[in-house]
Amino acid sequence: MKDKYIAAKERWAAKRAGRAQRVVRSADRLPPGQREVKNFPVLDMGIQPEVARADWRLKIHGLVENPVTLDWEQFMALEQCADTSDFHCVTTWSQYDMEWGGVSFFTLTELVKPKDEVSHVFYKGHDGYSTNTTFDAVMDDDTLIAHTWNAAPITTEHGGPARVIIPKLYAWKGAKWVSEIIFLDRDILGFWEVRGYSNTADPWTDDRFS
Repeated sequence: MKDKYIAAKERWAAKRAGRAQRVVRSADRLPPGQREVKNFPVLDMGIQPEVARADWRLKIHGLVENPVTLDWEQFMALEQCADTSDFHCVTTWSQYDMEWGGVSFFTLTELVKPKDEVSHVFYKGHDGYSTNTTFDAVMDDDTLIAHTWNAAPITTEHGGPARVIIPKLYAWKGAKWVSEIIFLDRDILGFWEVRGYSNTADPWTDDRFS
């Protein structure tokens, strides 16, 4: 894990310095079975929790050296970043060049210091939603906890105040209204994963269902 962590840190440093080119997942920008849209459809479990920034908390814990619970001021005091990426929903729509602002996932790992045995990450949202990824999948320079979209605060319907963005996976892996991030040495399936959705969720292999 140490080598992967160092490699991720080098990629992130190069990107912040403007020396890194955008990583292209596939020569075909649009994954199979997807169609490009210009709007931003709203999909959720029928619950859109109103979380005031004064009440917002992000708990980050599990197999880490420095577990933390961040309030909004502490979250916003972390190094901020902007990133442009494509967004792929399992319901067959994609939108290009989504402009996000927030805190890089890599910045959070620097803060909490995951232990060597970490292999997976589990996410919870204020709406009761949960999902999971491998640790490798999110140690990427375009993974972030976003609070702005197109230079405006993310609205409640789209997962604000803050949501997880993992551009190289289907969007259900990015928990809206994120409240908790847990680093683990094993895989735990999330809400849709136990209901037959793919555990790996790779858009370019049409990896929608298990």
